[in-house]
Amino acid sequence: MKLLVTGGAGYVGSHCVRELCSAGHEVVVFDNLSAGHPQAVDAKATLVEGDLADEQLVDRTLASGGFDGLMHFAASLDVGESVREPLKYYDNNAINTIRLLQAMQRHEVHRLVFSSTCATYGTPPSVPITEDMPQIPINPYGHTKLAMEWAMRDSAEAWNLGACCLRYFNASGASADGWIGEDHDPESHLIPLILQVALGQREQISIFGVDYPTRDGSCVRDYIHVEDLGVVHRLAIESQQPGKFRYYNVGTGVGNSVKQVIDAAREVTAHDIPATPSPRRVGDPAELYADPTKIMAELGWKPKYTDIVDTMRTAWQWHKDHPEGFA
Repeated sequence: MKLLVTGGAGYVGSHCVRELCSAGHEVVVFDNLSAGHPQAVDAKATLVEGDLADEQLVDRTLASGGFDGLMHFAASLDVGESVREPLKYYDNNAINTIRLLQAMQRHEVHRLVFSSTCATYGTPPSVPITEDMPQIPINPYGHTKLAMEWAMRDSAEAWNLGACCLRYFNASGASADGWIGEDHDPESHLIPLILQVALGQREQISIFGVDYPTRDGSCVRDYIHVEDLGVVHRLAIESQQPGKFRYYNVGTGVGNSVKQVIDAAREVTAHDIPATPSPRRVGDPAELYADPTKIMAELGWKPKYTDIVDTMRTAWQWHKDHPEGFA
């Protein structure tokens, strides 16, 4: 298949591009490099530097012809920032995605895999989270992702779009061979922040909330390895049919608390990692972890990494070898 991957130079996108290239697909990456890195793009892929707001460039790229499908990762993804700057998220995550869908319709590209999120569920009534639970997001990031799921569902009925929305949980880890990993500026994700303490790049890690109704008072999340996400995206695009709307939770089914993740980092790095209790952040539910039964049954997928210690080892190898990231 010939595939266009927006945001394919980013953390999750680059691992998915690598998986696609390894499987023999022809991949064109479209990325403005605001958060992505050209060094992370597989050598077999073609990189087009551009922004989704540039409708003419998106049109020219799709007009080059022969695209069988598209994967859409390009988005703003910091929950806290979305609360502070909601219009940025509606502009990038919603308006730019609508432009992309319009371009797909013009150029008759009918297969799409969308990087959605468990944040569309908001605070779930129970865990693990199943796909039939109500989607009531509690922050602008989740609002924008859910709105785009609706747009894709309606497009499936209106113009035969085949869309698969992957609602994944906390992407984590790095490639097993250490080739690519996680590098954000500024960094907001828990595992790299913890590992920066182990590297001596920050003095301590903050635990935002120690009074949640969880096993140890800290937030519980499902940490899905980024290479497992790559396999899921490949299976999804290979099986996607025009006109069909699908949606899946993508996680390990195992919840780990912030304190457990810090303990895993201490074990893997053999470094003391000071942790300081801090107030809760706005928009953080107490527990989010998946029931991945549906996707395992329908796509035949099973996560390789289910132990947070194993995931942490791959992340530590990357950060230890790349203390300044791709720079």
